[in-house]
Amino acid sequence: MKENEQNIDEILADVSSFLEEDRLPDTSVKLQQEEAPAEERDSVRKGKQKKAPGQKKDKKNKKSGKAVSLFGILGKVLAFLVETVLLLVIALYGVMFVLAKGPSPTARDLFVMSVRETSAMGWVAELYFTPEQIAEIENKKPVEEVVNIDTSLIQIPQQTEPVEGDTEMEQGPKKDAWGLIDEDGDGIIVEEVKGEGYSGYMMVVLDPSRVIVGSVPRSYGARGYTVAQMVEHFDAVAATNAGGFEDPNGSGNGSIPDTMVVFEGKVYYENSGTNEGFVGFDSNHIMHVANRITPKEIQEKDIQYGVCFGPVLIVNGEPCELPVSGVNPRTAVGQRSDGAILMLVIDGRQVISMGATHDDLIEIMLEYGAVNACNLDGGSSSLMWYDGDYVNNCASVIGIRPVPTAIVVLKEGVKENG
Repeated sequence: MKENEQNIDEILADVSSFLEEDRLPDTSVKLQQEEAPAEERDSVRKGKQKKAPGQKKDKKNKKSGKAVSLFGILGKVLAFLVETVLLLVIALYGVMFVLAKGPSPTARDLFVMSVRETSAMGWVAELYFTPEQIAEIENKKPVEEVVNIDTSLIQIPQQTEPVEGDTEMEQGPKKDAWGLIDEDGDGIIVEEVKGEGYSGYMMVVLDPSRVIVGSVPRSYGARGYTVAQMVEHFDAVAATNAGGFEDPNGSGNGSIPDTMVVFEGKVYYENSGTNEGFVGFDSNHIMHVANRITPKEIQEKDIQYGVCFGPVLIVNGEPCELPVSGVNPRTAVGQRSDGAILMLVIDGRQVISMGATHDDLIEIMLEYGAVNACNLDGGSSSLMWYDGDYVNNCASVIGIRPVPTAIVVLKEGVKENG
């Protein structure tokens, strides 16, 4: 550190010396003229003094010297920057080495899963562990089998029109059973959530009939849609990203789902499977979750919209016991016992919010009353759109990414459309 500070001081001194030489008057010439005999001073004033041989050449040499000096300063600056970057890389590698090879198995597993959950950085774990060791960490705890949910736990109240003169309506909106207030009356509540090392947003959509899995099947294989474009396409008011997509080395264009998608009752990419979890909405607007599901079961459950990712977080009000997960940006969806849909995004890979684990998502969802909940695609895809803009921060260094599916909130009274 002292060596870096000394380098900075030397560079600043060189810059200061160069500027003084280039801008300040040459006082030594003036002094020589004052000390010269009166006759020479007079000849200088009258312009009769001849230029000394080689004077012009010296001037050129002086300019050349200044140029060389400037290049020298720039070279030192560049060398300092390279040295600083190298030190940062070494320090980062050292931190990762301590996490990977240190005495804490929990820190080790957290490090491995954090990088393995990203499409572009999964190779980092291979710097420290063999494929067999990585597989052992990833498969440390078996995932609970989730086949059916208890639909009786979800009781969606009938929507009634306000009656003129109703005193309760005149008093304005009140807190619901979970202490939330729809202050503007649009049926959507957005709250900031914070925890240890993370921050994000929870959106509560009071009417579940407004929520669908948005997708544009005719665009599969051609182009994906950003979350904002999904909102525009469905003439909606809010949305988050949903399922995963083919993304080789982080360069995918979000046009091809990597797992099964259900849109308006039709199943797409059924041979791609369900990954670690499935979430779907039936014709009664009850949200189903499962580890895996077949097209036949989708038809039997009358599921109209569905998407896959996982893992399943909560089933019938009980949290799932999950393997260790990494700290990353997250997106999740859940449903309360009154049918309200919970849409959650967590920022990550930032100084103020590193990200959340699956256990963090479970804790937040339970706090907001989720009976069932499932993790969705996260990382650089995690985004929430509401009221004309993105609510959270995009974690992608290349900008907002297109996706093939989204959890979309339609306008009140509007039927879904494709």
